[in-house]
Amino acid sequence: MDITYDDFKKVLIKVGTVIDVKKNEKARKPSLVIKVDFGKEIGIKQSSAQITHFYNAGNLIGKQVIGVCNFPTKNIAGVLSEVLVLGAIEKDGKVVLVHPSQKTDNGLDIA
Repeated sequence: MDITYDDFKKVLIKVGTVIDVKKNEKARKPSLVIKVDFGKEIGIKQSSAQITHFYNAGNLIGKQVIGVCNFPTKNIAGVLSEVLVLGAIEKDGKVVLVHPSQKTDNGLDIA
């Protein structure tokens, strides 16, 4: 399915820095609740993400990630998920997060 450039412009994709990580104890599949600082305009948003194969608080806090910031809030196992953090999904379902190759300012647009 093709989309137009105008369709793509509707998706608010930003760079943010992970500032907090906790396990989502209520999730059926192992998940982390992460809080991400997307800068002054967007602020701090949280997400419940199934990213436990490669990530934990020790290697996520301070890491920059890419997120879709304008999806509606979704309740995932008791967590209000406000952002979709982007990653590549391997054949076995493990997620490898997408991130900038060098540090950038929080809130920058992804194009």
